[in-house]
Amino acid sequence: MIEDLTSAPIPRGSNLLVEFDPASEWYNASITVAAELLRAGEILGYNVMAQPPDRIRSQLSRLGVDVGELEKRPAGRLRITDWYTATLGQPRSKEHYAIDTLKVADLSIMISTQMMRPAKEKIQLVGFGDNILDISLRVFDNFSTLARFNDEKAWVEFILTRGYPLGTNLKQTQICGLIRGFHSDWAYKALEAAADGVIDFKLEEVADKVGEQAATIMRIRSMRDVPFDARWHRVKMGENFEVSLEK
Repeated sequence: MIEDLTSAPIPRGSNLLVEFDPASEWYNASITVAAELLRAGEILGYNVMAQPPDRIRSQLSRLGVDVGELEKRPAGRLRITDWYTATLGQPRSKEHYAIDTLKVADLSIMISTQMMRPAKEKIQLVGFGDNILDISLRVFDNFSTLARFNDEKAWVEFILTRGYPLGTNLKQTQICGLIRGFHSDWAYKALEAAADGVIDFKLEEVADKVGEQAATIMRIRSMRDVPFDARWHRVKMGENFEVSLEK
């Protein structure tokens, strides 16, 4: 869906920052992107931070994705990592892929230790998958969750020094969601400056024949090395919650 607004493919290893209004269609859009990638035969890592993992499975199923088949290990092409359970303070997640702590100091050590291993080895990064080398796209639905458990400078530095470089070094595109207007201006500017692209999902009142109604609009604000359409486009949602852009 994002590449509908670019005139060339987005290079692998790009870090895309999505700033979204909480009531916008960002979550459904992220699942639509995931379904499109899976239907194309690629390998997806979906990091669910703001909703239960089974909700992701349910929505992917509505979009025609055979979730059970694609999650089969060890060669499954769908790898859902549960960060959500840790936000609730509950016992360890029952998911095969799960993050048990949201303290960025612990996460940083975990990632840096594993990434020091030789690239020719299969990297078993705790919580992220049996072999993270073969993932094409990794989605983080809501990185603002980290702000609940960490000092702002700490979680921003974690994304800049661990999160973004992880995707770049492994040539895996990452799409990271962040709530609009929720953090300091410094946090947004620091993350935007380091991102390869910034995308906005905004909710606004739109007039039609019936009257005014809330609608999601989307635009690419910036994109490095790829020509793009910077105009706002209205987002429409089908009965199965599949999201597309009005041309």
